[in-house]
Amino acid sequence: MAEKTGGWRGSEDLWLEAAYQLLIEQGVEAVKVMPLAKRVGLSRTSFYGHFDSREALLAALIARWRAKNTGNMIARAEAFSETIAEAVLNLFDCWLRPDLFDSQLDFAIRNWALGDPDLRAVLEATDQERIAAIRAMFLRFGFAEADAQVRAFTVYYTQIGYVSMMVTESPEVRMPRMPFYVQTFTGTSASDSELARFASRHGMTLEAMAVK
Repeated sequence: MAEKTGGWRGSEDLWLEAAYQLLIEQGVEAVKVMPLAKRVGLSRTSFYGHFDSREALLAALIARWRAKNTGNMIARAEAFSETIAEAVLNLFDCWLRPDLFDSQLDFAIRNWALGDPDLRAVLEATDQERIAAIRAMFLRFGFAEADAQVRAFTVYYTQIGYVSMMVTESPEVRMPRMPFYVQTFTGTSASDSELARFASRHGMTLEAMAVK
């Protein structure tokens, strides 16, 4: 892309999105000012119109990850539900909608944290925050503290296993498994009406969720 001149410095979101793309494609070591400037077609000095330093940009990436992935996960765990099965299905929305939970970004952050002790501490605290929200979801429906804690671990570590192993499944493959995950995680079955609402949110029918 040719470098733009004439005083246009782009926007903070433009630079942050370019940094996000480099992070998930090549890792944090690739997120540097010159490669970013080349990617967006702007001068290196334009970057400093929005961020004081590379470190400030990296901090913005971490804030974006926390706001999106952790914020949405907690919101779905706290969403209104009449049963624990429905509550878990609300949480499952995160696993099926990249606008709620960006698994590529979560994977990139975890890789980054392997070489960054400060980020590792943030990641560990964030994992505990997410687990606490899931534990509170189970407690809300009368599960004992120890039971709620282990079920929260099971739900969360299963999904993080999907992220860490870079498992990719189409909705057609994953959706029929959801009722079985609900049964495994909660010890109860989701009703047909709960499953139908869940399927509808993801552009499917209850019939399409049936195991072939």
